[in-house]
Amino acid sequence: MNGQDAKPKLTIFYDGTCPLCSKEMNALTKQDINNSIKTVDIYSDEFAHYPNIDSSAANTVLHALNDKGELILGLDVTHKAWDLVGKGWLYAPLRWPLVKPLADWCYLRFANNRYKISYWLTGVARCDNNGCKIDSDAK
Repeated sequence: MNGQDAKPKLTIFYDGTCPLCSKEMNALTKQDINNSIKTVDIYSDEFAHYPNIDSSAANTVLHALNDKGELILGLDVTHKAWDLVGKGWLYAPLRWPLVKPLADWCYLRFANNRYKISYWLTGVARCDNNGCKIDSDAK
């Protein structure tokens, strides 16, 4: 994006209370030197600008809108986002036809247990008081 009003190539809606989710969005944003991606915490005021995104669904599975307004879900979001920052090859195997069903199954298990997994890996299950807030929300 070249300026504040330029449309991002991908707008990602993520759970800003999830430590691992916030860490991933922060890492992605740091790699996004072309400002192609906008991240929106589904618990932020910014999320109200997207009435077509169901908050319950976005809290269950990662959601994104591409620059055509098309909805992308789950690991397809992850692959597209990292592809936009030049690292899609790291996630491409998760989209291969024989791997995709298993990867999607594992992703759904992760998404449904992300707070417990976050606690195991970071010692924090869920952030509050903007503890996981990342700087890219205004992007």
